[in-house]
Amino acid sequence: MLIVRAVVCRELGEPETLEVVERDAPPCGPGQVRIRVRAAGVNYVDALFVQGRYQIRPPLPFVPGSEVAGEVVEIGTEVDGWSTGDRVLASVGLGGFADEVLVAGSVPVRLPASVSYGQAATMGQSYSTAWFALQRRTVLAPGEWIVVAGAAGGLGLAFLDVARLLGAQTVAAASGPDRLRLCIERGAHEVVDYSTDDLKSRVREITGGGADVAADPVGGPNAEVLLRSLGEGGRLLVLGFAAGDIPRLPANQVLLRNRAVLGVDWGAWALTHPEDQHELFAEVLAAVDERRLTPVEPTAYPLDEAGSALRDLLERRVVGKVCLTN
Repeated sequence: MLIVRAVVCRELGEPETLEVVERDAPPCGPGQVRIRVRAAGVNYVDALFVQGRYQIRPPLPFVPGSEVAGEVVEIGTEVDGWSTGDRVLASVGLGGFADEVLVAGSVPVRLPASVSYGQAATMGQSYSTAWFALQRRTVLAPGEWIVVAGAAGGLGLAFLDVARLLGAQTVAAASGPDRLRLCIERGAHEVVDYSTDDLKSRVREITGGGADVAADPVGGPNAEVLLRSLGEGGRLLVLGFAAGDIPRLPANQVLLRNRAVLGVDWGAWALTHPEDQHELFAEVLAAVDERRLTPVEPTAYPLDEAGSALRDLLERRVVGKVCLTN
């Protein structure tokens, strides 16, 4: 029997409680494909699952991790279109922090040769969310100004990249010189350090009166500031609450200047619209393969250090994306 390693959450709590265990690999079913995981994306939502702070609580014990990239190593008897050794990426829901994963034969996506395993394992959620937000929930037009909060994080960097592709002008809001430097390297036209600068004043000054779009995955008190920084017809995209606090936005600031507040829940949309998500991600991958989008290479941790990777992500000790490698 093949023995594989997996990161197991036995009880809800802090990332340090995660355990790496060895266990028998389950057999590959007739409609399944076995993937040897070379890189697994580490996302903020993974920490929420482990802490029990996500709206969905899987039964214990469970293996965290939703994004993987690797090679096909076994193919079920009813699966066509794959060969052993094919490079793939896959969204697995849970179970990604492991040596291997089993998925339905329809799940893997062929990985372009131009994309590394680390890039592939860390681009699915962030780039799908950015593309969904800026091409489905609203349409970011060439020349428009977009301000991105938490711009040096994985999702923020994806927004900067997609906005650049769409011909928009970008204001990256982050804290500290290292994060601002990364945003500039990734193509931000302007940067604002919201630990020292007046965010609303600086955005209005840079954009000549107010941004057209604000992308906010952070929440907290800056959400209202971003709303107030919008110009005529501006759109605030609500993406999450990494700061921990869910903001209460003043309705009069939505009314003024005909602003709009749009929720962006890509995950739920993708689950309920699988064909639309397949089309969306095909658009993203085509842009990546053509080098029109350039996902950042992540900071890599070994599988044994999954707890440390999640802790560093929560404490903002790492800039950009994070993955686990085997």
